[in-house]
Amino acid sequence: MPSPSVPTRKRKRAHQYTVSYSEVQEVDTSGRLREVIVIEDTPPPSTVSPATSVNAHLYSASYQPPVYAAPIRTRARAAAEAQALSTSSSSVAIPPAPKKRKRDPVDVAGTALKKPATNGHYSNVPSGGNSWASGSGHVAEDASKAPVPCDDKEGHYIIVPDDIIYKRYRTVRLLGQGTFGKVVEAIDTETTKRVAIKIIRAIPKYRDASKIEVRVLQKLKERDPTNKHKCIHLLHWFDHRNHICLVSELLGMCVYDFLKENEFAPFPRHHIQSFARQLLGSVAFLHELHLVHTDLKPENILLVNNDSHVAWVPQPGKRNAQPRAKKILDSTDIRLIDFGSATFEEEYHSSVVSTRHYRAPEIILGLGWSYPCDAFSLGCILVEFYTGIALFQTHDNLEHLAMMEQVMGKMPERFARAGARSKPEYFKEGSKLDWPKAKATRQSRKEVRACRNLQEIIAPTDTINRHFLDLVRRLLIFDPAQRITVKDALSHPYFQLRISEDPY
Repeated sequence: MPSPSVPTRKRKRAHQYTVSYSEVQEVDTSGRLREVIVIEDTPPPSTVSPATSVNAHLYSASYQPPVYAAPIRTRARAAAEAQALSTSSSSVAIPPAPKKRKRDPVDVAGTALKKPATNGHYSNVPSGGNSWASGSGHVAEDASKAPVPCDDKEGHYIIVPDDIIYKRYRTVRLLGQGTFGKVVEAIDTETTKRVAIKIIRAIPKYRDASKIEVRVLQKLKERDPTNKHKCIHLLHWFDHRNHICLVSELLGMCVYDFLKENEFAPFPRHHIQSFARQLLGSVAFLHELHLVHTDLKPENILLVNNDSHVAWVPQPGKRNAQPRAKKILDSTDIRLIDFGSATFEEEYHSSVVSTRHYRAPEIILGLGWSYPCDAFSLGCILVEFYTGIALFQTHDNLEHLAMMEQVMGKMPERFARAGARSKPEYFKEGSKLDWPKAKATRQSRKEVRACRNLQEIIAPTDTINRHFLDLVRRLLIFDPAQRITVKDALSHPYFQLRISEDPY
C-alpha cells in the first residue's frame, strides 16, 4: 500500500527551531558534583550529495567537508590564520550564528552531543602496528617538537590536508565538526585503508568524556568481535598532542541524509522491516550488556553502502501528476553509531538525555529513565521511516507532551499523576496536561492540533500495516513500565511477514 503523502508544511516548519546548549551541575547519589552538558535540540548534519563527491561511498555523509576557498597546505599557515582570526575578533565578542533544527540543510554540530559528539565509523579493518586497546595511550613524539600550535583557540585540532597524525595516518579532509571535536578522513599508511578519526578537543572535560565512549566501544567489540549485532567497532585509540583520537572505518551516509537527498520520501515497507529488525537487534545487544544508548535517531544510523537505483512512483492525491523519481537503496545493511551518550544501567544517569525529537516522556517529566527510553526512540524512528518526516517536530516540553497525547492518546492516569508530582507546572487539577496555556502562541496551538493519531499516520489498510501499527504503538506507550522491550519486539508478528519488494 502507498505510504501517506508528506505535507510540505511539515518540512518547512523546522526553520523555526534553534539549538541551545547549556551546562548544568548535578549532584549524584554519592554527593559528588557533576558537570552535565545538555543539548536541547541536536541538529541533523549537513549534507553534500555523494553524486558530486569523489569516492562518495567511502565516507559518511553525516560528516561532510566544508567548501575550502583555497587548500591549506601547511600547519604553520593554518595556525597563523587561526591566530589572526582570534586576534581580529578579540575586541568584539561575536556570538555564533544560531544553529537551526531543520529537516533541510543544517550544520553538523550535533550528531550526538550529550558526551562525545562526532563519531567515526568503525569496521573490522586490521589495526596493524601498535595497539592502544589497553586505553593507556601516549602523546606522539612530535608534540614537544612542533614549532607551531596544533590547536585553535577553542581547543579544536587544526586540520591540514596531508598532515601525519601519530606517524601513521595521513589526513585527507575534514568530514565534520561538533562540540566535542572533529572527524577527519584519513589514510592508514600501514594498511592503505581509509579510516575516520574522531579527534577530541584538547579540553579536560571533553577528554574525560571521550574516555567513556572508548570504554563502551571496547566493551562492544570485546563481546561481539564479528559485529553480528551491527554496532560500530573501534579499531583503536590513542593520545596525539593532547587530543584523544578514535579510529574507525568509513561507511556510507547516515539514514537521515539519505532521506533528505530523497526529498523526504518514505522508505519502502520491506526496507522499513529490515531496518527495524537490525535496529532492535543492535539495541537488544546493548541492553544485554546493561547499556542504554540514549541518543537513537536517524543521524546515528549509518548505511554501509549508499548505492541506490531510481524508481518512478505515482504522486498520491495529485490528479494527472507525473510520477516522480525516488531513490531506492540497493542494500539496507546499517550500523548503529555514536556511543558517546551511552550509559551503563548501574552508573550515574544525567537527568536529560536524547535528542529532543526522539526523547521519551519519562525524560521530559523528570521521572528517571532506563532501557525503555531507547524503545520509545525506536518507535519515533520507525514512524519517520514510514512518513519521511520526524514524528514530533517541536522544541518545547509542554508542547511536546501535548503532541504526544495527540498522537498516542491521553496519558494513563497513573503515569500522569507521577508526572504531576515531578513537574507540576505541566499539569492542572486532576493530573491533566495543562495545555494550552494562556501564553501558548497561535502557531503552537495550530501545530499541536495538526498532529494526527497513529492510526491516521499508519492506516491499517492491510495485514502489513496492521502489524506495523501495533508494533509502533507498543514502542510508543507513555508508561515505560508498560512499553514493550526491544527483545520482545523482535518476536512481534510483524517480523514474520514476507513483504514484497516495491518502491512504496
